[in-house]
Amino acid sequence: MLDEACDRAPNAQAFNQWTDTGWQPLSNQDFKATVEALALGLINLSLEQGDRVALLMHSDLNFCIADLGCLLANLTDVPIDLTQTLEHIIFVLRHSAAKALIIPNLELLAQIVPHLWETPDLQYIIVANVPSDWQQMRSQWVRSGEPVHPDEFNPDAISESACLRIPMFLHPAHADQPHSPFPQCVQLFSLNEIQCNGQAQYSSDRLHQLHSTLTPNTLATIIYIPDEMGQMQGVMLTHENLSANALASFASLPDLGRGNTETVLTFLPLNHVLARTLLYGNINYGHSIYFSNPTRVMKHLKEVQPTILVTVPLFLEKIYSKVLEIGGHRDGVIKRLEIKDPRDDIETILAYFSESTRFPFSRSLSRLQRIWLSWLQALQVRTAQLIFNWALNLAKRYELGRAKGLYALLLQLADWFVFSKWRSLFGGRLHYLISGGAVLKAELANLYAAAGLPVLHGYGLTQASAVVCFNRMSLNRAGTVGKPIAGVEVAIAPDGEVLTRSPYVTPGYYKNPEATRALIDEQGWLHTGDLGTFTNEGFLKITGLKKSLFKLSTGKYIVPQPIEQRLKQSPLVAQAIAVGSERKFCTMLIAPNLEALHHHAQIVGFDLSNQELLKHLCTIALYQSLVDGANCHLPYWATVKRFQLLNAAFTVENGLLMADGRINRAKVAEVFAAEIDHLYREGEVRRGDTERGRHSDASNSALVSACSPIPDASCPAVAQSLNPRLTT
Repeated sequence: MLDEACDRAPNAQAFNQWTDTGWQPLSNQDFKATVEALALGLINLSLEQGDRVALLMHSDLNFCIADLGCLLANLTDVPIDLTQTLEHIIFVLRHSAAKALIIPNLELLAQIVPHLWETPDLQYIIVANVPSDWQQMRSQWVRSGEPVHPDEFNPDAISESACLRIPMFLHPAHADQPHSPFPQCVQLFSLNEIQCNGQAQYSSDRLHQLHSTLTPNTLATIIYIPDEMGQMQGVMLTHENLSANALASFASLPDLGRGNTETVLTFLPLNHVLARTLLYGNINYGHSIYFSNPTRVMKHLKEVQPTILVTVPLFLEKIYSKVLEIGGHRDGVIKRLEIKDPRDDIETILAYFSESTRFPFSRSLSRLQRIWLSWLQALQVRTAQLIFNWALNLAKRYELGRAKGLYALLLQLADWFVFSKWRSLFGGRLHYLISGGAVLKAELANLYAAAGLPVLHGYGLTQASAVVCFNRMSLNRAGTVGKPIAGVEVAIAPDGEVLTRSPYVTPGYYKNPEATRALIDEQGWLHTGDLGTFTNEGFLKITGLKKSLFKLSTGKYIVPQPIEQRLKQSPLVAQAIAVGSERKFCTMLIAPNLEALHHHAQIVGFDLSNQELLKHLCTIALYQSLVDGANCHLPYWATVKRFQLLNAAFTVENGLLMADGRINRAKVAEVFAAEIDHLYREGEVRRGDTERGRHSDASNSALVSACSPIPDASCPAVAQSLNPRLTT
């Protein structure tokens, strides 16, 4: 795919990496040469065909170089989510038997060094970004050949022999296992060193040899995702799985240009299959690709003015909220003026009014004239608000593909006043707005389409190499995930489960044939775990979940059962149900064991009714500690941010339990819809707000301190996410 791009659509700015000094471009020809050098350098490390190389990296140009370099070298790369917990990262390294690990920087290396004794197959660590005095720094770490304790590891001083020594005696808990396998020495290199080494080995014969060893069935990557019990399963995908899915998806887009006619802004994580597979398509078409990230994407949208953007529903929800905030509300307009009230700063008002009406006004006006103009400005603000509300209500009536007659003319008028400004948030040139990873609400799809931003929303899963079906151009219906792409069959099982079969379906789970047989039946149908139906027009509509797993609107999977089980280990908890499907974060409904809770309350001197007890601050603090403990071993985005205590019984008779004793999640969502909505009513919870005391403020601290001692939910570092500063 890369070779074809260089031949058909050479592009001097095919790859663009954002840096503190601006965008740094790289042509696809230079990118290809870099990838080839890396592939040869990796082979020169004595890595053999099929060896696994883990990529614990940011979603940037270096990830692409490492990924394509591994694939060309016939190595299987294993992308790892930077936001996962350390124990998850070590598990993937160990289970995949990765021989090499590529990481972004020395700071991240310092975090994982104390745990590498658990990865006996690891032989090489390659650091993508190193300081300019890398060689001098590396010569200072070893002291008389003695290894340094991981707690003393200094990323500014690394071994002259390029070797990290990780002996067992540094880990007292395992000192009684002297014969257990562990990496005596992990060799350390910079990415540039590997590339330079490969460049020195460059020859057309060696490259031809690399290409000749690749086949469609060659294993390209292993992507780890959780099963219903939270156990990580490695999804194997071949070169054909990925490349064919990318090409079939792009072939479904009419009028898609090649070369620099299309500009792509990418900010989704490349360790996930959606962003990665579609990026292969962009590479093959020779598009101009700009690598951004979630913290800078809004700024970069205006800078880059992309024609293609791949996103998740949460991002579209945030954009819409921003439009509501500033589009026509009086407070939003006044905020743009940066004054408290139109009469507070006449000079600012005059400047704004002059700019808005394109007529100059003298600053030397009488007091009466100034007051008149200030009220005129206030009228203008009110008029803008009315126009915006009219346009928004008009858009809410829109139905994809159905605008006709007078309504279509009114939409054009609304576009002139309002919608064109909405589109400007995306840079003003967007042709293909692609959404996946989670369900997009029908009303949001219609609103965006009315504003001239039709969302090409789709459906897929890692086990199918990303895309199964998606809406495109005239074949676009709100509330659906579109029609299958070329090569894909979709069927609905008798129980409503969505089944799919295609050349893009995984060969199976790595080292787990039993799980593979449960995933793919004898006829080759992949059982997705999602429930769905077809509309009369043949569009697939996802209606629910057969599996207990669910996705947030960010596209991240939540595995409810492990955290629910951890909570239910407490005698104070009768039932715990994680909720949050298609929401921004995960929350929990908890039905306390009222008998045990009353007994606990009486011991500490409380004699209250059920309702009073469930609302008491001491009770809230007690269950908060249980939730904090259950959150351990979860990445920060998967933790329970809020919970609601319920005075309810869960029985088969009331439908909240199924006959086999499992939670009827659909019934729970129906019965407790108001309680669930309440958990999300206050808006998004910022990361870091949820560690302690979510349900009490400083004024209640004295009351909480009067409670009996609340167990402190400590969580070891290995069970927590990496330092967030290093993951963005």
